[in-house]
Amino acid sequence: MFYLEISDAVLGLSLAGALVVGLVLALVAFLAFGPKLAKKSASKEAKQILRDAETKAERIKKNAELDAKQAAFEKKQETQNEIREMKSEIIAQQNNLSMREKTIDQRDRALLDREKALEQKNEVLGQKIEANQKKGEELDKKIEEIIAELEKVSGMSTKEAHDEIMARVESRMASEIAAYIKNAEDEAHDTAEAKAKNLLSMACDKYAQEVTTERTVAVIALPTDELKGRIIGREGRNIRVLEQTLGVDLVIDDTPEVITVSCFNPIRREIARRTLEALVKDGRIQPGRIEEVAAKMKKEVETETQKAGEEAANKLGLPRIRRELLAQLGKLKYRTSYGQNVLMHSIEVAHLTGIMAAELGLDQNLAKRAGLLHDIGKAVDFEIEGSHVALGADLARKYGEPDVVVNAIESHHGDVEAKYVISYLVKAADTLSAARPGARSETMENYVKRIAQLEEIANGFEGVQQAYAVQAGREIRVMVIPEKVSDSEAVKMAMEMKDKIESTMAYPGQIKVNVIREYRAVETAK
Repeated sequence: MFYLEISDAVLGLSLAGALVVGLVLALVAFLAFGPKLAKKSASKEAKQILRDAETKAERIKKNAELDAKQAAFEKKQETQNEIREMKSEIIAQQNNLSMREKTIDQRDRALLDREKALEQKNEVLGQKIEANQKKGEELDKKIEEIIAELEKVSGMSTKEAHDEIMARVESRMASEIAAYIKNAEDEAHDTAEAKAKNLLSMACDKYAQEVTTERTVAVIALPTDELKGRIIGREGRNIRVLEQTLGVDLVIDDTPEVITVSCFNPIRREIARRTLEALVKDGRIQPGRIEEVAAKMKKEVETETQKAGEEAANKLGLPRIRRELLAQLGKLKYRTSYGQNVLMHSIEVAHLTGIMAAELGLDQNLAKRAGLLHDIGKAVDFEIEGSHVALGADLARKYGEPDVVVNAIESHHGDVEAKYVISYLVKAADTLSAARPGARSETMENYVKRIAQLEEIANGFEGVQQAYAVQAGREIRVMVIPEKVSDSEAVKMAMEMKDKIESTMAYPGQIKVNVIREYRAVETAK
């Protein structure tokens, strides 16, 4: 209805406009023709114009009414379509909501059913748990009664029975393990010859921990105590010149007829010893004479060190070693380690390394060279900061020694990995030379203690009859009671004894453990 009212209003306005247009046209026509036209024809034309205008206005009106009705009808149809579409959407949404409500209701019912089922299961489980607890309590009581009865019958407590079972299992497993170890060792011995070269080079490398003790003093005997004052000089002039020139410390105390020279550098210590002995013998002790004698003794020591290095190389048959390196090697003549002369030790290592290399079919001269130079760093470690291993390797590289020699120097104390078989041989020879009885000084008290401790460790094992430490403590021989210790248990005892010695004792070299089991069956025929 709203749209129809709007259409009628529009139609009225259109008719009014048409009439106004017609009147304006008539007036224009009348004014245009003017007084020249006749009144009659003017009137007639005016009427005709009015009729035409009315006809046009009527036609326009009808068209306008039709257009308005058509527009109103189309708008109405469009509105009705929109309303129908909205109704359809609303109905579809209502249907979806209804389906969702039904689904939610179904889920709620399913959840309720599950909740009821879970509650029922919980109740059942609770009942079962209570029943199991009761049964467990009853079983515990029965077990306690059975254990008490068993203890009463066997005469043993539960702990005693447990310990007895564990002891039997341990004894049985120990025998099996010892037998397995013995079989493995037998197989290793069967295949040892085929792998001799590799095993020899690797097996020799058992240990090599360096403990170096330097002798840092030299004692000079004096004919009389009066020479102490002359050595000190007026206001200490002479002793100051001696210490500055020689680079040592002189200790002059209440000890009669003795002066002590203290210095970590063995070469300086030797030069100082010779200088003081020459000055005491000559009797002229003054700053100028001190400097003169010190320079002379220094030259003598340098000559002797060069000669000592050359003699060591010639003794081993090793030519083509740089003179500078031989001079450094000769300095080892005045160096000691644990009371063992380092130059003599180096020569021993060279001999041992050469012998082993010859047995393995390796270059004997190269092996001797590596053994001779393995401790060359000890010639300069009191002058330059660093370990004798690193300093020795640097010296060998500086004077063009082969890589085998450098690696033997670097690896003979395990600082770097040994890359060559000769390096392993140098390790083994170094150990043999240092660990042999009498090679290094050792107090009698420590020696006796080590022997006693070895025998004490061996006697502490069950089934041991007697134990003897032999070979200057390098070997322990253990006699066991054959009725108490089987062959397999003897193998296990040797391993356990070896482990205990390694964990509780400090000793140079290695200690061989021999467990000896001998069973004799004796009968007398009558």
